[in-house]
Amino acid sequence: MFGRNKSTVLKRDRAFSVLDIGTEFVKALTCEVEGQDLKVLGYARVRQNRGEMESGTITDIAGVIEKSDQALKEAERMAGTGPNQIVLGVSGEIVKGATSMISYKRRDPSSKVHQEELKNIIHKVQWKAFEKVRGDLAYETGFNEIDVKLIHAAIVDIKIDGYKVSNPIGFQGREITMSVFNAFSPLVHFGALQTISAELDRELMAIMAEPYAVGRLLGGTELQGYSGIFLDIGGGTTDIIVVQDGSTVGTKMFTIGGRAFTKRLAHELNISQDEAEEVKTAFSNKQLEHQSFKIVGKALESDAKVWLSGVYLTLQEFFEIDSLPPTLYLCGGGSMLPMLKEGLELGDWAKRLPFPRKPQVKYLLPKQISHIKDHTNRLKSPADITPMALANVGMEILAEEKSLTKMLQKVVRLMQV
Repeated sequence: MFGRNKSTVLKRDRAFSVLDIGTEFVKALTCEVEGQDLKVLGYARVRQNRGEMESGTITDIAGVIEKSDQALKEAERMAGTGPNQIVLGVSGEIVKGATSMISYKRRDPSSKVHQEELKNIIHKVQWKAFEKVRGDLAYETGFNEIDVKLIHAAIVDIKIDGYKVSNPIGFQGREITMSVFNAFSPLVHFGALQTISAELDRELMAIMAEPYAVGRLLGGTELQGYSGIFLDIGGGTTDIIVVQDGSTVGTKMFTIGGRAFTKRLAHELNISQDEAEEVKTAFSNKQLEHQSFKIVGKALESDAKVWLSGVYLTLQEFFEIDSLPPTLYLCGGGSMLPMLKEGLELGDWAKRLPFPRKPQVKYLLPKQISHIKDHTNRLKSPADITPMALANVGMEILAEEKSLTKMLQKVVRLMQV
């Protein structure tokens, strides 16, 4: 079994590790909560071998465990501590996230909401969401419905008779409306994640859907109550997260990421994939001389157009939203390809979608996340946003004492059995 010498672990109840298992890289952070801030004390990035991940899905458990253990130990060495708790991030083509809303009419509006009543409402919300998403995911993947598992859930909004509350217990009112974000995955993928966390010999704080974590990241900054569309472009997939008024409406994805552009370069330039990755990185960082820059740009032009079509078609699937937020935030390692941002800014694709005005396109950068303090001086790129988002959720979990969340987690555990 992988793990650490237990005697070297400092007992910090405010410390934890983060593991972002991506198609191209495993990234690890060692973090500690200090007041209202989160300190990143250790950072590591380890490249996956080809064949270990495909479109965000684990295809070689042993290989991923080895890379994950390596990344965690490197981050811990930098931090000088090895926390026992871990947040595990997951995304990819077989993770489906959606926000479900249910309204519950109470028999006696004058009575105060009590714990048992609230527990009953949460159960109703969860099972309603489960039935819907289980069917959708089974249809999309070909898996049997019975083999779909809930990864995690989070309450994003509660209202009593139209008024927003953080906890309805003790309030009076006729109608309680609750919105809960749920992320589901086929059993085979969920089981792989459980195996990895067990082999790493860590206490699992949460298996977290990375798109949901990214959508929550700005909530700890001065932009609370923000709306926006987040495009997290990884090695194998592009995750799209729509957030309105600080709440995640839903997440969707399509299977085009940075690896597709690397393969294109390898084919067009007749070079190895490792060489193509180096050329792509130099192109993204504008380190190529003028003629080479033009040749690479031309080689990637058609794939960039296909990617933009993927964005358009995926946003069309958010048909329940009357008006899409007109701010797009780009993050992830693949987001640095210049033609992707240019395509979003210059194309007329947005005219056919319900934007109130032409969308503004921005990179989401680590320096914008004011409550996360980077003591490693390594978090510089949009590629580092996802592990930071997972760290932000870990901070929220450690700070969370609400009975409401505890009720929800009990339901989640029942549904994971």
